[in-house]
Amino acid sequence: MYIKKILLAIVVLGLVIGGFFAYMVYSAIFSPNTKFNNDEAFIFITSKASIMDVQKLLDPLLEDTNSFTKVAERKSYSAHVKGGKYIIRKGMNNNEIVNSLRSGNVPVNVAFNNQETLADLAGRVSKQIEADSVGLLSAFEDKGFLAANGFNDATKIVMYIPNSYEFFWNTSPEKFRDRMLKEYNRFWNPERRKKAKARGLTPNEVVSLASIVHKETAKVEERPKVAGLYLNRIKKNTKLQADPTVIYALKKHLGNFDTVIKRVLYKDLELDSPYNTYKFHGIPPGPITMPDITAVEAVLNPEKHDYFYMVANVENFGYHKFAESLAQHNRNKVQYIRWINSQNIKR
Repeated sequence: MYIKKILLAIVVLGLVIGGFFAYMVYSAIFSPNTKFNNDEAFIFITSKASIMDVQKLLDPLLEDTNSFTKVAERKSYSAHVKGGKYIIRKGMNNNEIVNSLRSGNVPVNVAFNNQETLADLAGRVSKQIEADSVGLLSAFEDKGFLAANGFNDATKIVMYIPNSYEFFWNTSPEKFRDRMLKEYNRFWNPERRKKAKARGLTPNEVVSLASIVHKETAKVEERPKVAGLYLNRIKKNTKLQADPTVIYALKKHLGNFDTVIKRVLYKDLELDSPYNTYKFHGIPPGPITMPDITAVEAVLNPEKHDYFYMVANVENFGYHKFAESLAQHNRNKVQYIRWINSQNIKR
């Protein structure tokens, strides 16, 4: 009888201990383990992160980080940490958190507009994904990649179409660049290529001309008219004589694209640069900036007119006065020169 009582006590104690252990295991795995008030929180895990790095990222978000780590080890996540952006939702338990970190890498929106150089683009993109600007710029300027895909040092910026794109945060520089090539080829579909050919231009030449249109006017509705003017000049084999190309040539000559130039001087027009459209005929060898899609579309779908000249309209800032003849243009120009002198703009 005594032995039976001892055995029964041992069984009961075992059940209690087992039940307590099961409860602890269940609690560690399936009980809510978040302590933030928002509906969700995001963490960014680097590509070389360890489980300890993940633990540090989660520490401000979880009630019990140690229990998370134990569950992560049991589910073999600790040895298979993956970089990326992950969502932790309010009320998640450790099992759900580990599952989210294992397969819930969510994309980020990467947006860029008219960057003037690839260095500027690399800096802009590096603020939105894990890759740093040095690695991105190195991938952008890889000579083997450029040559293999029909680009050179002058046209390398053509490939990047300003827009908003979805990427995984841990995208490598090379994968970002390769995706941009796919987006470039997707943008230059048969219809756009057909329109470019009808203008006697290659896609790269369209973008180069669009970069001038972009710099000439920020008014989207005026861009088709400006594009039409430059295409008229190209048809007549007349120099483009675009001030933005001279400014770009000056910046390139000085080796400083942060230089602010508000006024083009007559002596600047003599600068010996293929980008100086006052000195050389045709479209420059490459873009002078990364143009908006609206500027590219303006070149592909220009306004038809007989204008050959334009000057800033000081009576309606942001717009231009257009002229068919040089005499008319010179009359328009007088008012602009008078205004710019009144502003005491020397450079």
